[in-house]
Amino acid sequence: MMSLWKWMRLANEAELPSPSLVLHWERVEDNLRRMLDVAGSAGRLRPHIKTHKLPQIVARQMALGINKFKCATVAEAEMAATVGAADVLLAMQPVGPNISRLLQLMRTFPRTQFSTICDDPAALRDIARSAAAAGLVVEVLVDLDVGQGRTGIAPGVRAQELYKMLLSERGVRPGGLHAYDGHLQQSDPAERGAACEAAFAPVDKLRTELRAMGLPLPRVVVGGTPTFPMHARRFGVECSPGTCVLWDAGYASKLPDLHFLSAATVLTRVISRPEEGRLCLDLGHKAVASEMAHPRVVFPALPDARVLAHNEEHLVLETIHAKNFVVGSVLHGIPWHVCPTVALHGTVQIAKKGRVDEEWPVTARTRRLSV
Repeated sequence: MMSLWKWMRLANEAELPSPSLVLHWERVEDNLRRMLDVAGSAGRLRPHIKTHKLPQIVARQMALGINKFKCATVAEAEMAATVGAADVLLAMQPVGPNISRLLQLMRTFPRTQFSTICDDPAALRDIARSAAAAGLVVEVLVDLDVGQGRTGIAPGVRAQELYKMLLSERGVRPGGLHAYDGHLQQSDPAERGAACEAAFAPVDKLRTELRAMGLPLPRVVVGGTPTFPMHARRFGVECSPGTCVLWDAGYASKLPDLHFLSAATVLTRVISRPEEGRLCLDLGHKAVASEMAHPRVVFPALPDARVLAHNEEHLVLETIHAKNFVVGSVLHGIPWHVCPTVALHGTVQIAKKGRVDEEWPVTARTRRLSV
């Protein structure tokens, strides 16, 4: 069993601080190739960069022919533009000062095509008014709610009217449709596929209706990682998986049909052995995502581990294997949810061929860069 997890060990792990987030570069590369294989071509991809937030991964994706990206924050959009991304979709309806920040990005990086999403007429008017006053035109995709109930407008008459506004308001132009179905995470791929088809059907109907009206519809951006394979078989859409670049224990557990590799691990140390059968690690919820119930991290060396306490800087485990670890021992774990885990770390350690020799700042972890 231990040989299956040999890839997690690092030749110079004694030199690394804990807790640390480690990216295993060969596995990142493998996941990028697998992502391209599923999509069929680079042109069908608009990968989400919210998971990794790293310009080096955007640059590597660009080297593989991917030129369109999706992001959740203005800082992520700026990070992608800084490394020369040709096309960046801000998949978060900009409101308040974020409208002017997006417009500033458009002025600062004229070679990057920026777009955003909208689900509200008043918000659309605000975007249009600000853009027109700045002498700019923002490409806007109508954000559709296909069942998650988080953002978006239901496909139908109201969505049609909102889309028509993109032609009547100065400062904006139609960019197409955006539909995120992140709530579809059924473990059975057949069930997930059926749910994906049901969720997409009204999107497809709306697309057909808009085209029948003679309205321009440049693109339809759909899905995340769980429904990536389903949408990849669909004609005329852009797929936007994100988590698959790093993968995590949560998706590996829930989505066994998706054959990506865990490429991000947390390195932690035993800082105390308070009593027999118990270990305390320096892996608090400031170092690994804690918005979900345990397990928040999976330790292959401690398959029976039971969490007794998780605090800001401490993780206390009960395990029959505690006797095998002295204070100072290194443990490697796989985060259950990697996206918010990355956001907790100012830097990541880059492991190549089983050794860390580089440390990268997590550039877009901040909500603000220069704009």
